[in-house]
Amino acid sequence: MSERKIQHAALPFRMTPAGPQILLVTSRETRRWIIPKGWAKKNVEPHEMAAIEAFEEAGVRGKVKKKPVGEYRYDKRLEDGSTITCAVSVFPLEVTTELPDWPERTQRDRRWFPPAEAAVVVSEPGLVDIFQKLAEKWVD
Repeated sequence: MSERKIQHAALPFRMTPAGPQILLVTSRETRRWIIPKGWAKKNVEPHEMAAIEAFEEAGVRGKVKKKPVGEYRYDKRLEDGSTITCAVSVFPLEVTTELPDWPERTQRDRRWFPPAEAAVVVSEPGLVDIFQKLAEKWVD
């Protein structure tokens, strides 16, 4: 299937005395480390969609930027076994609240990583590039 779908993702982060950290969640099926993302919706701004996904999948709220820090593509496996290529816009979200309970808490794990470690554990190469670019900016 060559159809392409649009998704919007949040890149939840926080600044700590030891440096920045990125919050990753596990995917539901394969338990890979990913960032919260979801399908584009009519009448919902892309950065707002990213913030909604961060709440639903990772249980965090914060200040989301309106401008994406990057985009990557990946092949999403559908329930019927087919795959589609998704284009994902990534919006930084500075986490201000980490909730103990959230909609997908029983389906996912969440964990904070330093950017370099986050780049190692995620499997999408485009996401690795975004993490590395951000890490360089944070070092400056």
